[in-house]
Amino acid sequence: MSSNAKKQPALGRGLSALLHNSDTDITSASAVPAGAVALIAIEAIEANPFNPRTHFEITALQELESSIRSHGIIQPLTVRKMGRDRYQLISGERRFRAAQLAGLTEVPAYVRIANDQTMLEMALVENIQREDLNAIEVALSYQRLLEECQLTQEQLSEKVAKSRSHIANHLRLLKLPDAIQAAVRDKQITMGHARALLALNSQEEQSAALRRILDEELSVRDVEALSKPIHKSNTGAKTANNKAKINLSTTEKLYLSYLTAQLATKVSIDKSQDGKGKLIVHFTNESDLQRLIELLKKSE
Repeated sequence: MSSNAKKQPALGRGLSALLHNSDTDITSASAVPAGAVALIAIEAIEANPFNPRTHFEITALQELESSIRSHGIIQPLTVRKMGRDRYQLISGERRFRAAQLAGLTEVPAYVRIANDQTMLEMALVENIQREDLNAIEVALSYQRLLEECQLTQEQLSEKVAKSRSHIANHLRLLKLPDAIQAAVRDKQITMGHARALLALNSQEEQSAALRRILDEELSVRDVEALSKPIHKSNTGAKTANNKAKINLSTTEKLYLSYLTAQLATKVSIDKSQDGKGKLIVHFTNESDLQRLIELLKKSE
């Protein structure tokens, strides 16, 4: 196919800049001319081991398969040459998988030369620019660009055209328990829910709050209301404990963790030096109080 045959579809700004870099273009006489598209046998292409995208929705793939059957592949894949008649995907894995489902034997693709470092960076940047990438996949991509490509946050901000605060907010999500990250990935909760959960002080509290979000269909504002009084009460409790120099025993701390998980709310102990004190169960509103009362009744 001639390089002048068709106007190539527009690509994302970051990926386009990388693909039109002279350092990554094929220039040898035996290769496809830079900017041209080659028809490559599907069986000659292997998946991209650097692709940060790990979850592909079956329904979306089937819809893309139907489109490919009707209209073909509109935007070519991008591959790198691995050897004689062997290629590896740089970008376009959804199109590649859908083409396999559609029974295609060949796919149009740009061919590039790229080392592993360039390959990883190109794949990550291309995936970050996708609108349907979930917040956890974006966060993992940012983390890999920082760690494996040895970028600073400032360099990463420029490369993906996002603010440093945007990047930092995504990276913080990776501090959450695996179950909460999975809930974001599977679209059970939003990034807003996840960010609100970060205000809770322990993974036990975060996991308990996740169960409430799913069971009670709590909004982001509900979760924020749940976390704010907990945060304030913890601050007050720490101040009081420091002032009186009263430390809870290991057994008491275990009881607190157990009660917090069972009641799905904050539980604290206010203990004086003579051993007396209060066991405090926190609630956020009237309905939350009623929920706790019902739970306690069931335990009688």
